[in-house]
Amino acid sequence: MISQVLTAAPGTVVHLEVPAVSLSAVLPAADPSPTPAESGTPRVPSLQDAQESATSAAGWVEENWSTWLAIGLRVLLILVIAAVLRVLVRRAITKLVDRMSRSGQTLEGGGLGGLLVNAERRRQRSMAIGSVLRSVASFLIMGTAALMVLGTFQINLAPLLASAGVAGVAIGFGARNLVTDFLSGVFMILEDQYGVGDTVDAGVATGEVIEVGLRVTKLRGADGEIWYVRNGEVKRIGNLSQGWATANVDVTVRSDEDLDKVKAVLSDVAERTSKEEPWNELLWSPVEVLGLDSVLLDSMVVRVSAKTMPGKSLTVERELRWRIKRAFDANGIRIVGGATATEDAPAPDPSAGVAAPSAYASSVSPQSMAASPLPGPNTTK
Repeated sequence: MISQVLTAAPGTVVHLEVPAVSLSAVLPAADPSPTPAESGTPRVPSLQDAQESATSAAGWVEENWSTWLAIGLRVLLILVIAAVLRVLVRRAITKLVDRMSRSGQTLEGGGLGGLLVNAERRRQRSMAIGSVLRSVASFLIMGTAALMVLGTFQINLAPLLASAGVAGVAIGFGARNLVTDFLSGVFMILEDQYGVGDTVDAGVATGEVIEVGLRVTKLRGADGEIWYVRNGEVKRIGNLSQGWATANVDVTVRSDEDLDKVKAVLSDVAERTSKEEPWNELLWSPVEVLGLDSVLLDSMVVRVSAKTMPGKSLTVERELRWRIKRAFDANGIRIVGGATATEDAPAPDPSAGVAAPSAYASSVSPQSMAASPLPGPNTTK
């Protein structure tokens, strides 16, 4: 406070108190206003400003670290459970596939082994089934884990699931053939309808299977062409490579041949074929002479049949025909087909159908002269 003494009147003293004003408050007011150049210059943050920002960030982290930790632990737990469950499911599927392969090998070693597919075929089928099951299991487990992680981050899954449902319905209607092909391929593999290397009749095409897919099956035809057959379009499958095949050979001989001789020759050919390599491995049963299949006026048909390895029936039939023809030629037995001509019949005379010349064709023959008209009377004198 500043005290001043003023004289108001003679003999009277007046004291006036003035509040003190700090110099720091007066000086800024006295400073001139900043120029436009000085107001446009950016302010450089000081060390105190950086300290205040760090303190604010640390406080915000301290307030939210528990929430972050809870979300991170929950996501980590979901991922760990999904990974462990995926490993366990895939291992269980692998054990199931191995058990299927071992059971197939046991059956192959038994008495019915020749009528079943081989171990390599069963191994391929088991691998295909295991691959499909493992892929489906991985998709389901990891897809569910992804949805749970999104739910942990407080993301509303209702619109996502609704959109996925609508998209699934649209895709199902628009790509129903694709879905049909996929499901048909899965069941074809699971049911072991055919495999790579089999010769199948799919109705629309026939050939050897070179690739089995979930949507398309590739077949190689007899002329080398490749057929792409959609699994959903296959209504029936004729597998010519499973179980066993039958080789049937029909031999047509003359009706006057000795049946006992024909049967003896055929039986000898069948016995020798069954004992020689490699036909003894291709034949799964003895070659049998079944007897007369049909009897006609000038010919009769004898059928020979045998069970063969799958897909080898045509090869065995060709070999049997070759051997039967050579044996019949050696024994004087003729193989005929269709209408048979008589061997000892003389050749027809080409002039047999021509009529003999008439006696009246010659003008000097007695018949022609007798038939000539009499001369008329001579009227000239």
